[in-house]
Amino acid sequence: MELTRRDAAAALAAIGATGGVALGADRVRDSGDGASASDEGADPITDEQVRASLVAVARVVYPEEVSGVEAFVNGFLDGRLTGDPHARALRETVAEVDGIARSWYDAPIAALSAETRDRLLRELGADTAEEDPDGTTAERVRYYVVNELLLALYASPTGGELAGIENPQGYPGGAESYARGPR
Repeated sequence: MELTRRDAAAALAAIGATGGVALGADRVRDSGDGASASDEGADPITDEQVRASLVAVARVVYPEEVSGVEAFVNGFLDGRLTGDPHARALRETVAEVDGIARSWYDAPIAALSAETRDRLLRELGADTAEEDPDGTTAERVRYYVVNELLLALYASPTGGELAGIENPQGYPGGAESYARGPR
């Protein structure tokens, strides 16, 4: 199944994120190093590094039959990498994971093989940790990295269909889709 930027927009709409337009404005004012002008000096990692890292992690946590991951994740991040506290915490958590990857494997997470990325996430405990935005490293990675990517996937129409959710929340379908039952 191929994910598209349209799926990303639908996922953003489903979770109530409206930051896509705001990010477009931030990109115009980009300071040149990848950090948006509204966040200058506040973030430990550039937007390009966040995007590369999350695309790399998505390729590990998404089902194998999913394609179009890079465009989808980047489209979703268009609405998530705004100047709000969630975006800042997301950047900080990705920077922490990237730092751990560099320390343990001598490379940023985006440069690691899929097997090594998977091992890193498991070694961090992100596969079993409870999500907590203020918790341990594992809990923050689960909340801001793994769950963020899974939220994007399963809130999209294509991802919802993949999981057997014919009409994910926030995606139009109307009463007719509920009356006919599952396929």
